[in-house]
Amino acid sequence: MKSIIQPYFPNVGVIALPYHEWNEYWKTPHHVLVRLARYFQVVWVHNAPEWRETFSHMQAIPKVSIPEPSRPRFQVYHPEFWLPTFHRPGWLREFTFDERLRRARRILASQGCDRFILHLWHPKFDRALSSIPYSVSCYHIDDEYSFSDVEMPPDEKEIQILKSVDQVFMISPGLIEKKGKINQHTAFAPEGVDYSAYATPVAEPSDMRTIPHPRVGYTGVLKKQLDWPLLLSLATKHPEWSFVFVGYQAPHPEMADFIQRMSAQRNVYFLGGKSVNELAVYPQHFDVCIMPYRLDDYTKYIYPLKLHEYLAGGKPIVGAPIRSLLDFTHVMTLASTPEEWSRALTESLAPDRVSMDQIEKRRNIARQFDWEVLVRDIARSMCDRLGPPYSEQFGAIEIDK
Repeated sequence: MKSIIQPYFPNVGVIALPYHEWNEYWKTPHHVLVRLARYFQVVWVHNAPEWRETFSHMQAIPKVSIPEPSRPRFQVYHPEFWLPTFHRPGWLREFTFDERLRRARRILASQGCDRFILHLWHPKFDRALSSIPYSVSCYHIDDEYSFSDVEMPPDEKEIQILKSVDQVFMISPGLIEKKGKINQHTAFAPEGVDYSAYATPVAEPSDMRTIPHPRVGYTGVLKKQLDWPLLLSLATKHPEWSFVFVGYQAPHPEMADFIQRMSAQRNVYFLGGKSVNELAVYPQHFDVCIMPYRLDDYTKYIYPLKLHEYLAGGKPIVGAPIRSLLDFTHVMTLASTPEEWSRALTESLAPDRVSMDQIEKRRNIARQFDWEVLVRDIARSMCDRLGPPYSEQFGAIEIDK
């Protein structure tokens, strides 16, 4: 990421409402909003704790933190302890929600902003559209929020948001196909990669040095959406391969037995969670990278963050044939059954799959999905919705990348 002192549009403030916590494993909002501060002043409105939690501790949370000195126009607003989340009565729930947004808006106004972009990341924030004055409203869908593995119709609240906002961003082809026609100003905003971090050669991490090759590796959250029966089968069938998992374990009881059984095998290694910077080192030290997702009505809507991270590392990739990966069969192999996975992994470990031509082919794709490139497109759409002169000024700065 490039370091800048002043955003290109210092009078434009983004009031962002992600549903994620700031201090957690980095997800799409973290990558997007930190980089969006290159163009606008950004305030991440942190989720307020439940009132019981707040009053049981009776301690104030710092209002604003600036986590990256290189991004002085990106801030995290932690609501004051007396503005927690209430569920009832309704008037109190609405008052504290509205007041949190008003305070976030005032932070930006105090820094010279007179245009405001309301950036929603979940349908539960629908009230924001009638809560405070703003110039442009955006809705950013980075997941299928039903989280159901059985197909569900679009939520009525979400449909209303899609119809109401000025700009929509959707993370995957599956979501575009399902919901992309509701708002004419809908843009594809896929997951990206910090290309330099993943493509630059770095020394092997200390916890990898004793793991034998060949290494079949996965980075990311260990969650129930992975095909754990498949992974257990592969690890059992191929004791000659080391299966390496780098990431935090989600609290999903459905996978606990599989992880316990795999942990008992000598060729399986769980290395735990890593910071966003540490995580970038691991894929380049795998021999093949995997995306072993289950095939269901939830995973057809996801867009794996690790896709372009793997591609930037240059190593061969094998994945499940979920919708988002179908467009990348020229740089990776898709497999469904255990037999197909065994064959695909065996072929991916062949010497011709790690040739410089193959590595560069993968990296050329990853460069197109660098976060800076993707966020520039998001900022351009926001400027288009702000109208002239912002759209015209944005066109003039596009050459400065």
